[in-house]
Amino acid sequence: MSHTFDLLVIGDANPDVVLGPLDEPLAFGQREQLVPTGLLTLGGSAAITACGAARLGLRVAIAGRVGDDDAGRFVRAALTARGVHTDALRTDPHLATPLTAVLTRGDGDRAILTAAGTLADTGPEDVPEELLAHSRHVHAASYFLMPRLAAALPELLGIARAHGAGTSLDTNDDPTGRWDPTGLAAVLPVVDILLPNAQEARALARLGTDTGPDATEEAAARLAAHGASVVVKDGGAGAFVHDGRRVLRTAGIAARPLDTVGAGDSFDAGYLAALLAGEPPARALEFAAACGALSTRAHGGTPAQPTWDEAVAALARNGKNQ
Repeated sequence: MSHTFDLLVIGDANPDVVLGPLDEPLAFGQREQLVPTGLLTLGGSAAITACGAARLGLRVAIAGRVGDDDAGRFVRAALTARGVHTDALRTDPHLATPLTAVLTRGDGDRAILTAAGTLADTGPEDVPEELLAHSRHVHAASYFLMPRLAAALPELLGIARAHGAGTSLDTNDDPTGRWDPTGLAAVLPVVDILLPNAQEARALARLGTDTGPDATEEAAARLAAHGASVVVKDGGAGAFVHDGRRVLRTAGIAARPLDTVGAGDSFDAGYLAALLAGEPPARALEFAAACGALSTRAHGGTPAQPTWDEAVAALARNGKNQ
């Protein structure tokens, strides 16, 4: 079967307002606090992953929903400028485009506030079956922000698989803290690759407050038992993949991050791009870690995303040649 796209990304797309770093407590009481930097940029896990994959040379489409407003037009223009096909990004005539404010700290942590806008109404009708049938791989993001779409993912990813596509999911955080075990039990059997960070992996596996590396590996093992290959992003500790039988690890590459917003999404893009290029999982893991690290060179999720050659060069500088 001929494929129109290498990658279809399903999910959220919105402007991010990134401010920081703020190295004192956030003050209310109508106080004004000054921070060194501020940026209006493209956000949303799905959008950042799509842009990262396009930057790496993949043919990428995105499916989702924005509003008929200036924010929606900003999102569409930013995606198009980065080479992402947006014909399946639906414009809602009534609801606003989501908007996220990200407040960063000097230690790399951040607080995230999101006005949901179109997210709650985004659903299966926003994902054309033609794209599911003509994409080599389908990736879904921000599972917990779009409950209607989440409920339909088992069917949508099943359709993609029936047409020979690979599938992946990055749930991201659950603002409700419930982590929906019933919904996850339905979707994980049709997911080939699950891409949580360490905290998300433990929450998805319902391991409570244990934050140690053994707990994270145990979480990955539990999740891999559903059939997916589980790729865990663990910040400065690197990343690992658990396929249900063995664990592959990478320490990543040395980086002095300016801003970690979107680094996990750039990692996702790198991992999927490497696999689609025929790289084995161990090499894909190292390549993904390089993509995530390089994305932290600038503020915002997309401005510093690397090209394929830049990621390969970074691996070579760190002694990770093929």
